[in-house]
Amino acid sequence: MSKRTGGRAARRQSRAEGAGSGPTTAIWPGIEGGQYAPLTRAEIAMIDDTALRILEEIGLKGATQTCIDTICAAGGSLTEDGRLLMPEPMVRKALNSAGRGFKLCGLNPEHDIDPSGARIHFGTSGAAVHIIDSETGRIRDTTLRDLYDMARIADQLPNLHMFQRTVVARDISDPREMDLNTLYACLKGTAKPTGTSFGAPEVMEEAVRMLHLITGGPDALRARPPVCVSTCFIVPPLTFAEEALGVIECAARHGIPLKLVSAGQAGATSPAPLAGAVAQQTAEVLAGIVYVNLLNPGHPATFGALPFVSDLRTGAMSGGSAEQGLLMAACAQMARFYNIPCAVSAGMTDSKMPDFQAGYEKGYTELLAALAGANLVYEAAGMYGSLLGCSLESFVLDNDLIGSVMRATRGFEVTAETLSLDTIRDVCIGGPGHFLGHDQTMNRMESDYFYPTLADRRTPQEWAAAPDKDLLENARRRTRDLLAQPDPTHIPDEIDRDIRRHFPIRVLKSGA
Repeated sequence: MSKRTGGRAARRQSRAEGAGSGPTTAIWPGIEGGQYAPLTRAEIAMIDDTALRILEEIGLKGATQTCIDTICAAGGSLTEDGRLLMPEPMVRKALNSAGRGFKLCGLNPEHDIDPSGARIHFGTSGAAVHIIDSETGRIRDTTLRDLYDMARIADQLPNLHMFQRTVVARDISDPREMDLNTLYACLKGTAKPTGTSFGAPEVMEEAVRMLHLITGGPDALRARPPVCVSTCFIVPPLTFAEEALGVIECAARHGIPLKLVSAGQAGATSPAPLAGAVAQQTAEVLAGIVYVNLLNPGHPATFGALPFVSDLRTGAMSGGSAEQGLLMAACAQMARFYNIPCAVSAGMTDSKMPDFQAGYEKGYTELLAALAGANLVYEAAGMYGSLLGCSLESFVLDNDLIGSVMRATRGFEVTAETLSLDTIRDVCIGGPGHFLGHDQTMNRMESDYFYPTLADRRTPQEWAAAPDKDLLENARRRTRDLLAQPDPTHIPDEIDRDIRRHFPIRVLKSGA
């Protein structure tokens, strides 16, 4: 028997000293999902057939002249009433050339992620316009500083593998300045893969020049782009967004990864039956896949079919519904059918606060997405009110939740060693009659088990006697500790100064 050292309290303290639990030998970025399949193979084929018929027979309106010329030159056609049709052979050919095997890069290569197969990763997103103080219940507009602080927190939480813009900097009224500062705040706050969006292609072109300064030039940016641009290029149902098509063209020119998003709302801007919602969103995203691969074959782009849910009693979005989890799992299956990295949304609770409702809605939507093998799960941390609100302390709470979701998704290994016949024999025949302290137990406690940082596993008696029994207050304290850390130095001072000479940056300088 191994002799124990330290004790339970010491081990708990040791684990609590880090920003969070993981990546560890129990969980890690890129754990394989795919165990859950809400759609059968026949149903996948039916959705695929319907999506391609939508593109070939109904088509999309609102295409720019560049898009029309590109699609028609490849075999598409334009109807008299301006709908752009894409025949199945053209769509299949574009799918064959779609980007696969690419990584999403961070400023620090150790944070690069591989969104292939059924590998799962969790991150933020949302573009909330309010921040919620869970202690006072006060709601206020979000600011650029909030966004920067959220990037800093995410940078220190190991179960958040990527950071996409979480809140809108409502203290900046000019759209151009907002987009440029949003990009810079994300990159200054975290070295993990980042994501943002641009309202106009000319602003993105300006942002590319900023990225050249950060990465070292056009070739360096093309080799390791640290940002994935999210573009809602579709206004459902089946209408292109003109400015977003320009953003796609800009990304194709510079080799910057895209998150191609169609986000209809079932019962409002997409069909109420869930199958119809998945079919429409699949068709809309495929249209983007076709276009970007005609512009730049093999361009890195993710399949962002995001059918959201309406509460049909009111018409309001219901991001925390069970139907939302089902839809995202089904879209993950469709992306895997096309073998294109997928991006889904989960964790968008309808609750306004970190409470019981938030916990269960975040839990089942994120677990369904992970089990279905969604490569990139956005909105997984911090979001409330169906994406209208954000909570700082929820990032550390959701870090724990995501770790548990990853551990459940990983499953466990059945081998001769893990079946433990010899260990059971040792313990039961002449042994102590329990497995505490056994070599196997000590050797496997870190590799087989995930230990949440904030979740309270004390006995009721220990909890009652403790001064730190309030989970939310513990999360607030942990958040304050993370924000008290020195500002990150992912962007060196000399590059920071150069960027500030050329762009209207409002993020505080390091140490200011």
